[in-house]
This record gives sequence, C-alpha cells and structure tokens, in this order.
Amino acid sequence: MTRLSTLDRYLPLWIALAMAGGLALGSFLPGIESALDSLRIGTISLPIALGLILMMYPVLAKVRYEELGHLGGERRLMASSLILNWVVGPLLMFTLAWIFLADQPEFRTGLIIVGLARCIAMVLIWSDLACADREATALLVAINSLFQIVAYSLLGWFYLTALPDLLGLESQGFEVSIWEIARTTLIFLGIPLLAGYVTRLVGIRRRGAEWYETRFLPRIGPFALYGLLFTIVLLFAIQGDAITEDPLDVARIALPLLIYFGLMFAVSFWAGWVMSLGYERTATLAFTAASNNFELAIAVAIGVFGASSGEALAGVVGPLVEVPVLVGLVYVSLYLRRRWSGGHTLAG
Repeated sequence: MTRLSTLDRYLPLWIALAMAGGLALGSFLPGIESALDSLRIGTISLPIALGLILMMYPVLAKVRYEELGHLGGERRLMASSLILNWVVGPLLMFTLAWIFLADQPEFRTGLIIVGLARCIAMVLIWSDLACADREATALLVAINSLFQIVAYSLLGWFYLTALPDLLGLESQGFEVSIWEIARTTLIFLGIPLLAGYVTRLVGIRRRGAEWYETRFLPRIGPFALYGLLFTIVLLFAIQGDAITEDPLDVARIALPLLIYFGLMFAVSFWAGWVMSLGYERTATLAFTAASNNFELAIAVAIGVFGASSGEALAGVVGPLVEVPVLVGLVYVSLYLRRRWSGGHTLAG
C-alpha cells in the first residue's frame, strides 16, 4: 500500500467523507436539488456531467492504445477476459440483482448497470499492487474501453428489457431503449475516450513516451479522484433524504456487490490457474474481471434515470464497496503468489 499516493491509499476514506459531506450539504441546503435541476439538459445535470467526464478523462489518457495491434501471443488471455467480462460478469450481476432486490426495481436496475460496466480504471492500480502483468493489463483495459462503446447499449437493453421478458420476470413495466443507453455511453465514455486517445497520441509524438508517462500522467491523475468525489458529494446531497430515511437500502445494495466481487475474483483466478497462464497473467485476468467501471455506471444511471433515482444511488454505492474489497483481494492475490512461487498447488 505504501506504493500508492496518499490520495489513492485512503480512497475509501475520501469516498466516505464525500458521502458525509454530501448528506450534510443536502441537509443544510434543501434547495440544492432544485438548483441542479435548473442546470439540466434532459435528464443530465450539467454540474454532475462535468464531474463524470472529469473523472473519466485521466483514466482513459493512461490507456496504451498503441498496444492494440500486438494481440498475437495474448489470444488465450484475450478470449478468457472477454468471456469473463462480457458474459459471466453481467450474467452473475443480473442473477444476484434479481435474487436480492426482486422487490426493488430501481436498485436492481442500478446493480445490473454496474455489472455491465467493465473495469477500465482502478484495475491498473490493483494490478500493479498485486504484481500482475502490467502490459497485459493495459491491453485488456484498451480492449474493454473500445468494446464498451460498441456493446454497452446493446447489453443494457438485453439485460434490462429483453432477458426479463424472455424469462417471464415481472419488471413492473420497466423498459429502456438501446438509444437511451447508447446516447449516455457515447457522451460519458466516447468524449473522454476520444480526448484521452488524442492526448496520448499528441503528447507522445511531441514530448516522448517517458515525459508522457512520468510527468504528464501523474499531473492529471488526481483529477479523476477529484471528479469522483465531486460527483459523490452532489449525488449524496440529492439522495440525502432517501439514504437517511432508510439506510438499510444501502446495505441491501452492498450485499450482492460483496458476493459479486468475491465470486468473480475466485472464478477468474481459478480459470487462469487451470489454463496455466502463470501468476502474473492470472492476477491480471482476475482483477480485470472482478473490477467494474463505476464511473461509467454512475454516468449511465444518471443520464438515463436522473441523479435522484434509485439507479443512481446503486451506482454510487458501487465504489464504496468495490474499493475496500479490491484492496483486500490484492492481499489475497499476493498470498496466492507466494503459494504459487513456493511450488505449492493452489488446491493445497
């Protein structure tokens, strides 16, 4: 943990303080929701949109897009990652959401949105701390970034509308169009993705890769956290009444998330071990599959359903649960690394 900056090391604390600050702000300024409504285009609050794009851009400026052409020796890892991220993960979250939140359609929908948003951000930190394969992690992050632009809206419609109808589940008349999700994804992922790509392309060409990686990225990196905390403050200011009136709602959202992160990590690590990928790539596979892009999930929930919705609340609970759980899984991974390098089998 000492390898993390002060900002990253205490991320759970900053998130908790931002939540508390948001609740206090909503209590002392009860008119804040109306003020934010006056700065809205459709369902999108402009101040919240600013925070969301701000927290996405530094992360996407880190992605090594130039490595997308080097897929030759990564095919097993790539195939496993795509299956785990885009088939197993969303299906598992869909199942848990319906098991634990069948009577709460807004929270259930918010969880499914979280499950569809595959990690492109914090996984770079978890992977580095767990001594995983940095280059393979960067490659998977780049693939997930581009795949989300193409597939997120289609998968959102499938898991939120088509699959419940197919299974005969009572969705209480809820429907979401592909266009609603696609529009939000293009705004909140497409804009920072394009900006990140152009920034990297121009920065490396003009100043070189060393300057870009060691000077520029550390300067803009903290703005991702600033954007996240700013967004959480505003969301919890808006959601304050709903949270304080029934804090058990937060606990009900957190429980399936805890199960999800644990299961995805365990299944992915086991899959890497079975395929003999080696510890470094197995850890890469496990963390990229177990993590989620909560920035995009929050953006989609707000953009489609509004900042005061239950879907937005479920999205905000995501990083509150994910950050401490993934920190714990880093230690689990390092323990498994010692077992691996010590010549023991993971089975015993």
